[in-house]
Amino acid sequence: MLSADELERYARHIVMRDVGGQGQAALKAAKVLAIGAGGLGSPVLLYLAAAGVGTIGVVDDDTVSLSNLQRQVIHTTPDVGMAKVDSAAVKIDALNPHVAFHAHATRITAANAMALIGAYDIVVDGSDNFATRYLVSDACYLAGKPLVTASLGVFDGTITTIRAHERNSAGEINPTYRCLFPDAPPPGTVPSCEEAGILGALAGVLGSMTALEVIREVVGFGEGLTGRLVMIDARSMRFETLRYARDPANPLNGDNPTITDLSGHR
Repeated sequence: MLSADELERYARHIVMRDVGGQGQAALKAAKVLAIGAGGLGSPVLLYLAAAGVGTIGVVDDDTVSLSNLQRQVIHTTPDVGMAKVDSAAVKIDALNPHVAFHAHATRITAANAMALIGAYDIVVDGSDNFATRYLVSDACYLAGKPLVTASLGVFDGTITTIRAHERNSAGEINPTYRCLFPDAPPPGTVPSCEEAGILGALAGVLGSMTALEVIREVVGFGEGLTGRLVMIDARSMRFETLRYARDPANPLNGDNPTITDLSGHR
């Protein structure tokens, strides 16, 4: 049930035919885990909290630094030196006290991934390295949880949804993250954000799109991004969509899977 305060707060959702009271109730019942409270995680957290997602968890072991503030908009100057999960908790409570926030001040690892992910309905990955992305996507498959994953470059970004534990409407097994990216780039070939820089507003655009995709997954309207990769080129302001399918040779849900647990991750 939505309270009188919630009915007023979410009125612009409730009047929408594709959301309505039922969709808003689904958002309130949803439990979403965000990996990272950084450039992508900041707008994701703010918009999910504003939308009325009932339970939000965040996994991040970092502290706020001054150089974060150019793009990590959930944090402010007085938060420098504070744990990011604690800074995020304060902003989310101020924005929407109806949200139950869970701070996981740790790094996601093979040892804790299944326990963390298992407590939520859907996972959002805004991490900044390939090792974490593969770990999270493998863990979501093994835990049977949908994953919305996004990544940022200097002037580009991508977003897709992974439901590799399910089949599509045609009865086909959905693709994994490993079907899209079979192997991580060799170490040193992709410069870090610190080395190459990043356009702050692009993190806001892609993070907002990621929050929108999570909301669509929870409420169930529109065509989700399972099997589709949206690519953004900020230089030309171009959006393109690439369709991808399950690779029968992939090691996770392929014809002869070799990944059955997370022991291969460090």
